[in-house]
Amino acid sequence: MTPSFSDIVIVGGAAMGSAAAYFLKVQLGFAGSVTVIERDPTYTHSSTTLSAASIRQQFSTPENIRMSLFGLEIMRGLEERFGPGADIGFHEGGYLLLASEGGKAILEQNWQVQKAEGTAIELLGPEALSQEFPWLNVEGIAAGAYGRRGEGWFDAHSLLDLFRKAARDAGAVYVKDEVVGIDHRAGKIEAVRLKSGGRIACGALVNAAGPQGGDVAALAGLHLPVEPRKRSVFVVRCRTELPRMPLLVEPGGIYIRPEGEVYICGGAEDESGEKRADGDFEVDYNLFEEAVWPALATHVPALEELKLVRAWAGHYEYNTLDQNAVIGPHPSMPNFFFLNGFSGHGLQQAPAAGRAVAELITTGRFQTLDLSVFDYQRVIENKPVFELNVI
Repeated sequence: MTPSFSDIVIVGGAAMGSAAAYFLKVQLGFAGSVTVIERDPTYTHSSTTLSAASIRQQFSTPENIRMSLFGLEIMRGLEERFGPGADIGFHEGGYLLLASEGGKAILEQNWQVQKAEGTAIELLGPEALSQEFPWLNVEGIAAGAYGRRGEGWFDAHSLLDLFRKAARDAGAVYVKDEVVGIDHRAGKIEAVRLKSGGRIACGALVNAAGPQGGDVAALAGLHLPVEPRKRSVFVVRCRTELPRMPLLVEPGGIYIRPEGEVYICGGAEDESGEKRADGDFEVDYNLFEEAVWPALATHVPALEELKLVRAWAGHYEYNTLDQNAVIGPHPSMPNFFFLNGFSGHGLQQAPAAGRAVAELITTGRFQTLDLSVFDYQRVIENKPVFELNVI
């Protein structure tokens, strides 16, 4: 049943929205009402469930590293937090980011930041890479950053289910509907209007609408440079076993990682001429034939003999300003909270970001991690915070 009033309305019930609901109701014990509006509770086209579902600390921005480290803390302590049997199939297989001579300096610079944040990233030269990964062709490779611990991949749906179930058990109400209007007056959100015809008055609104985050902000007359961008993911089979393969990212940004007996890969999209991907979930098979496969075969010769098993396309929320998160209230509409723009690294950062917004709502400030570098003011001032490790 749809309530007529909720202290907090969260627009979007995937990883971000459910994490925010969880931290509000479970961790912070928020006594007020929390309503999560999700238009597709099957999450068929959700960026959460269609993602490559991985976690890394290989960022260049300290705050991104810290958010990822908290996500890692969550993943390593699931049973203590969610109860016996809580499992997301976390495989701590590591990331391996490769750099050519031209990219070596940036990789080294990023590694210094990562090391200062206490990560387990190691910087390896070509000889060490060959010893560690004999199946890797290091010709043209100047260095590689390898996450020996703390990085890997997991089941996205399982993580979402844990947050959602815990939030609901603590009193959060999930409503299947779509927000089509937002009532506001004198710099304050008053209510959301639903596609079903319903209306929920609210004390605060959290925009956790993923790729549609920019559209939701526009309903309140606010500008948010976030839009859906399509990403194709390919599932392949290789004849030759590649022992201890991490999530490998070659210098051009194309990636591959194990998934049981197969591998998933992608990352060849050209962002320079990209447009919104509204409703477009068609796989771009040309990317695989023309870019993904040739690049992977160059660096891992065994991948010359690949068999494409299947593929899917999903959307992620692309922040056109700087491909980084926007977290916190709007300066002129302080009960409208952003939880948007993560540009491909949102799932791993959902726990930290959800906690951060929950803290802002309940206490008025960041309590655990200071994420003010990602506040909305930089959008107003057009001051991007560029991440040098965009994957």
